[in-house]
Amino acid sequence: MRVTDVRDVPLGEWVATAVALREEGYAFFDWLTAVDETDAEQDPGLDVVCHLVDVRPDTPLTSVLLRTRVPDGVAVASLTGTFAGAAWHERETHEMFGLPFDGFDDGTDAGLRPLLLPDGFEGTPLRKTFVLAARASKPWPGAKEPGEGHESARAPGRRRVQAPGVPPPEWGPR
Repeated sequence: MRVTDVRDVPLGEWVATAVALREEGYAFFDWLTAVDETDAEQDPGLDVVCHLVDVRPDTPLTSVLLRTRVPDGVAVASLTGTFAGAAWHERETHEMFGLPFDGFDDGTDAGLRPLLLPDGFEGTPLRKTFVLAARASKPWPGAKEPGEGHESARAPGRRRVQAPGVPPPEWGPR
């Protein structure tokens, strides 16, 4: 059975906690990302989340989810000095959320640079404030916004297409 511990740490203890966990045996860096909580009523910002796994052969497989809240516009310390594999994840998080990482070093001296988005792309697509281009260029084609009401799930008069060999919903014992 896999057990995951969740630890919330203050921003100033982010790297120190990751180093301590590595020394405890959580030496496998799995992933790092952020969650946009800038609309939270209390303590808004980005939650930076890091997943570490203890892969020592003499212990049960356990993992820890390390989380810290970063106020909007503030940088978080980079984990690349502790886990080299954090570089890709920090670049992605920087690009998608606009979160700066202090002390980022992937060995190239190129710093935080685009990873996934095309050249010239502007914005941070995983922020809640990011406006989708498709929604900005043309209005939503439905009568309602996505998620509003489900009473008319199917368009009237439209024939439902069923995959060959799959019985209709009314088939079977009642």
